Amino acid sequence: MQVIETLAEGLKREIKVVIPAKDMEQQMNERLAEAKDKVRINGFRPGKVPVSHLKKMYGKSIMAELVNEIIREKPSAILSERGEKSATQPEIAMTEDEKEAEKILTAQVDFEFTLSYEVIPAIELKPVDGIKVTREVVEVSEDEINEQILKIAESARTFETKKGKAANGDRVTMDYLGKVDGVPFDGGKDEDAELVLGSNRFIPGFEEQLVGVKAGDEKVITVTFPAEYPAANLAGKEATFDITVKDVAAPAAVEINDELATKLGLESVDKLKEVVRSQIESQYGNVTRQKVKRQILDQLDEIYKFEAPSKLVDAEFENIWRQINTDLAQSGKTFEDEDTTEEKAREEYRALAERRVRLGLVLSEIGEKAGVEVSEEEMQRALFAQLQQFPGQEKQILDFFRNTPGASASLRAPIFEEKVIDKLLADVTVTDKTVSKEELLADDEAEGEDKSAKKAAPKKKAAKAEDAAEGEEAAPKKKAAAKKKAAEGDAE
Repeated sequence: MQVIETLAEGLKREIKVVIPAKDMEQQMNERLAEAKDKVRINGFRPGKVPVSHLKKMYGKSIMAELVNEIIREKPSAILSERGEKSATQPEIAMTEDEKEAEKILTAQVDFEFTLSYEVIPAIELKPVDGIKVTREVVEVSEDEINEQILKIAESARTFETKKGKAANGDRVTMDYLGKVDGVPFDGGKDEDAELVLGSNRFIPGFEEQLVGVKAGDEKVITVTFPAEYPAANLAGKEATFDITVKDVAAPAAVEINDELATKLGLESVDKLKEVVRSQIESQYGNVTRQKVKRQILDQLDEIYKFEAPSKLVDAEFENIWRQINTDLAQSGKTFEDEDTTEEKAREEYRALAERRVRLGLVLSEIGEKAGVEVSEEEMQRALFAQLQQFPGQEKQILDFFRNTPGASASLRAPIFEEKVIDKLLADVTVTDKTVSKEELLADDEAEGEDKSAKKAAPKKKAAKAEDAAEGEEAAPKKKAAAKKKAAEGDAE
């Protein structure tokens, strides 16, 4: 077998592979000899079938098997021998001429094919002890814990029917019917709907007009759906709602005590505070982690400058670009609305894609040299987390990961990356800094992996994921807003 390099330009490589016809024929004959004692052909005793007859009957099919095996196995062996790693699956090209293919299968001409690929550049790891990061830490106060508990307690709060007018904080039970231009619209009707005034569960202007109503009142209120409302047939439209008030109830007082803890499924108020403190610290810890990670990535970006494989950059750019255009379409905006142009946005997101690929290769090399591994248990936990996100679709998800080549890499990659960051955190200089929660959560446009592309990003997404369900029934409720966040509603 001859391996001839025909292109070495930057990271691009092209290899011509030639396997002489006599070598192909020899392998075919060896397989025919092995098959001689196994095949059963009418007119011949077992083991007595002439090889020439076998060749006539099965030669081409065996040669076709050999070609497929070579195409499947040789590329990785060739790259290994050359000490190269391909950034993507090498592209394989061979003759498409039927007459030429026929000659290959009959061992009349040499079998030739080419490999085209980009190599992963050699990365010389550099010391990281010069990297310095600031880890922002928030001290969780007793007041913040109590404030969070009171929010959680809203789910366990009781209401008592009252006489008189509804005020903010009261719960109104009502029937309503929504109309646009006097015609009822789908999803605009409900009976015995409960609404706590001031909760901002309904569209702007709805709740305010219920302040002062009392049981038995009938009222027509007028509101305007937001311009970015997910249901396109209602967005920006003025609507009326016929309201029949059935009950007005005042909230019972909430006290942070053992009784409240019991209602929330915990044995004591001390345990409740412990759980809430842990949740708050976990939330702040996640933000802190991301900020520290960004600092590390920014400094690695300055340390490592090399050409990234263009095919990997292309693939990453397409993923980013697809998401950006989806966000723009959902918000009904254009690049011009975001003070940029498509050309400028492409340039900026291309730079972002190149950075991500380059840093990904650096982290991969650091992790490989450090012996970082992802265990089977960690992969199983990641898969379980995926299944939890899509209840009812467990079988489809499992089938996807079992049957899709490379799918498991989408589970492994983020775990591997976080473990590499952990390794780096043990080696770099980390300085803790106590900050307020406002400072920690501040949206600093100068920070972050995507800072080079933020100008081109849509500033607002009209159809946020948390509001997506609204578009289906178009009720005035802001459903996602009505649900408690995980930290507020899951004290366990």
